[in-house]
Amino acid sequence: MHHHTRADFESLRDQAVTLRRAGLSRRQIRDRLHVHNNDILNRLLEGEPPPDWTRRPNAKDDLRARARELRGRGMTYDEIQVELGCSKSSISLWVRDLPKPPPRRTAAEQAKLANRKRWEHELAVRDRERQRTKAAAMAEIGTLTDRELMLVGVGLYWSEGSKSKPYRMSETVTFINSDPTMIHVYLAWLNLLDIEPGKLRFRVMIHESADVAASERYWANLVGVDVATFGKTTLKKHNPKTVRKNVGEDYHGCLVVRVLQGAELYRRIEGWWQGITAAARGPQDRRTLR
Repeated sequence: MHHHTRADFESLRDQAVTLRRAGLSRRQIRDRLHVHNNDILNRLLEGEPPPDWTRRPNAKDDLRARARELRGRGMTYDEIQVELGCSKSSISLWVRDLPKPPPRRTAAEQAKLANRKRWEHELAVRDRERQRTKAAAMAEIGTLTDRELMLVGVGLYWSEGSKSKPYRMSETVTFINSDPTMIHVYLAWLNLLDIEPGKLRFRVMIHESADVAASERYWANLVGVDVATFGKTTLKKHNPKTVRKNVGEDYHGCLVVRVLQGAELYRRIEGWWQGITAAARGPQDRRTLR
């Protein structure tokens, strides 16, 4: 072979590679090309893998296949190691591309999960029933007459608005609330009473730890005025010892709505409320006597 030229070697290599790719074994190629020197044969076949049929069965191949099967069933590395008797490093190498099995739960954990799912289902059922009840009740109201809105507004103000006391006379009409729906109803009531929008003054009361500017914009958008027209915001001091529930993005503090020159309106509101209570007591007394 050492008398052959480089061209002869390359020609021989081409033949050897062709035979290898055709599926011949080393022995078959050696006999076909009459190359009986193993070093030369190695050079001729360098980089060419042997055909599958020439490979000897490998015990590790079986272990790898078994390890992957067990991992697919959800076994941990420790469990596979006990089952197959091989190292964790080998197991990791064989199965690390497979998805990690979900964590195992104890019987107590499984029972707890089942109870939680049952409770979640129960809560969902209750919530649907709650929503049906609310929707039916809402439908019962329908539209409001002016008189109905008038009465609702008086009750709303008397429960949430400022009131004059014998020890502190203050006939002002000021309404404070954090519920935007209450603000909507209150403003609709003032509109029914022909209170001009120009006589209304707004300001915010909020904890100093909240997003004050965002809350001012929120209330200004709600009542439809420029935030620049708002009065100075009242900040409540933050008390770290108090665990407040009204926090987060949905917390906007309270809106204060004041009617300018409202003494006369206040007296009428108080009179209306006295009229409502007197009317309510009459039928109640009659029912009691029956």
